[in-house]
Amino acid sequence: MAVEPDSAGVRFPPPFIYLGALLLGLSAERFIALRSFGMDWRLLVAAGALLFVAGAAMMLAAAGLFRRLGTNVPPSQPTTLIATTVLIGGPAIPCTSAWRIYAGLAIGFDGPIAFALLPLVLIAIQTQVIAREERYLEAKFGDDYRRYKAEVRRWL
Repeated sequence: MAVEPDSAGVRFPPPFIYLGALLLGLSAERFIALRSFGMDWRLLVAAGALLFVAGAAMMLAAAGLFRRLGTNVPPSQPTTLIATTVLIGGPAIPCTSAWRIYAGLAIGFDGPIAFALLPLVLIAIQTQVIAREERYLEAKFGDDYRRYKAEVRRWL
């Protein structure tokens, strides 16, 4: 993936980080004895679908907002402005809503190992994506970004 010079310098798209860990965890389910949450599959599918839909709705809303405002969604491309709109459930940042999609799929597919990998994925997203984006935005937008960052919650 080509990384623009005026960007956060994120080389690996966040959705691929989530997808890779999810596939690794679900694949491990075939080889490790812990293969189930031990709950009725209908409950797992319902809970997983709810989380998936919530995450997808938030991600699409954030990406749509970025496009309407005329700024890029991928962190490998330049940011042209700070999207200060706060969506229900958190700031308008697509990759912070992806954990809901991941959790929904892990639960819906009855994948406790995949679910257990989620904290590691969040650490990777925080250190390799969000921290880079924050340094980039602070350098590019200065006090405007620092004020925005002080006003909004993260990850929820």
